[in-house]
Amino acid sequence: MTEFVRLFFNSLQTGSIFALAALGIVLIFRTSRTTNFAQGLIGTFNAYVAAYFLLRFGWNVWLVALIAIFTAFLTGVIIDTLIIRPAAKVNPISKQIVTLGIIMILVGLIPFFFGVQPLLFPSFIPSRFGIDILGATLRYNTVFIIVLSVALMGAMFWFIQYTRWGLATRVTASNETTSKLMGVPTKSVTMVSWATAAILGTLAALFVAPSVSVQPNMMLNVQLSAFFAGTLGGFSTFIGPVVGAYIIAFARNFTSFYISDIWGNVLVYSSILVFLYFKPYGLFGKKPTKKV
Repeated sequence: MTEFVRLFFNSLQTGSIFALAALGIVLIFRTSRTTNFAQGLIGTFNAYVAAYFLLRFGWNVWLVALIAIFTAFLTGVIIDTLIIRPAAKVNPISKQIVTLGIIMILVGLIPFFFGVQPLLFPSFIPSRFGIDILGATLRYNTVFIIVLSVALMGAMFWFIQYTRWGLATRVTASNETTSKLMGVPTKSVTMVSWATAAILGTLAALFVAPSVSVQPNMMLNVQLSAFFAGTLGGFSTFIGPVVGAYIIAFARNFTSFYISDIWGNVLVYSSILVFLYFKPYGLFGKKPTKKV
């Protein structure tokens, strides 16, 4: 029971991190009609910014996290304005290829600005603080990550569903051309979507950083799992990838512990592929229909 409780809360924490990254990916996919392969590197770059200010000036971890969120917002705006929009004028495929170019740019900028050594980054709440639940120690930092992630995603879902800007986002996600004809500021919607996705990726990176340190490949596992979560849940909805993220996190953690690390992952991802064979649009996805 002790191990079960530990795995349960660790899975919630891991699922929350996957969900933040997946929600950022699907937000870009729905509004910009492109797959953002650079989501993980964008979060990594801004995590480097936080770690740099933390180690260089000794500032508080909460303050440097706010700085990273601000730079993430700027990163998203710059990418959309200077890179994605010009690429969209060529053809839709160019936008996806350009995101691969963004990866190469960020991989080059990271050692130029921050060096080649991994940077240590502490937890938001020190690991010495926690409570015991049925013999398992639950760290307050784990609770913080879970609660903040769920609160942020809940606020985003409410915002998208019940506000005018959320309506504009949903309309743009449904049909960008029609949205322009209806007077929806689609350029502003996509710009804010890129900025929001960058912030979500940065938060995921900051939550991962204490366990793996800040280094170029820190978000590789999160990025892959987020893509799997989007595919499992369905890219045509905002809630689907989030649910898929938690399913993958729980399945991976429990199978890795009770079976083995290698075979557990093989079993989980093989099961996802089999599931997608019978339901290719995901758990919540719907087959697109065309009206003549």
